[in-house]
Amino acid sequence: MQLEHSLVSVSKWESKWCKAFLSKGKKSFEETVDYVRCMTLTQNVDPNVYNCLTNSNINDVDKYIEAPMTATYIPNERKSSGKVETVTAELIYYWMIALNIPFECQKWHLNKLLTLIRVCELKNSKPKRMSKGEILRRNSALNAARRKKYNSKG
Repeated sequence: MQLEHSLVSVSKWESKWCKAFLSKGKKSFEETVDYVRCMTLTQNVDPNVYNCLTNSNINDVDKYIEAPMTATYIPNERKSSGKVETVTAELIYYWMIALNIPFECQKWHLNKLLTLIRVCELKNSKPKRMSKGEILRRNSALNAARRKKYNSKG
């Protein structure tokens, strides 16, 4: 079977279960197996195949789902806004529309799509202002480098 962890798969699963797939809550074995069903790209799979999935199969699928599928690294910046937004397929589609990301990307591995969304947000945002201390440290480092380069004392 060929599987695809994508926004399309998440949307199918959320339509059936009426809850957010990306929530922190634990999914039942039945919900997990059904997500594998939603991920399946192979046509005409015998429904009994899903009943034969082992814990090892599910662990392999979980590893695939958790894989970043990109070389892009974005450091975690903790925002202290307090309110945590529940991420659903519709919210991700909204982000895609707002950031002019083409709908072909809905078939990408979900982690790759979410990374692209985050990169677009970072590139579109205003640069973060530096504190006075950060400015002083940066200027001090630049001045020290110039003094060393030109062999001057100040």
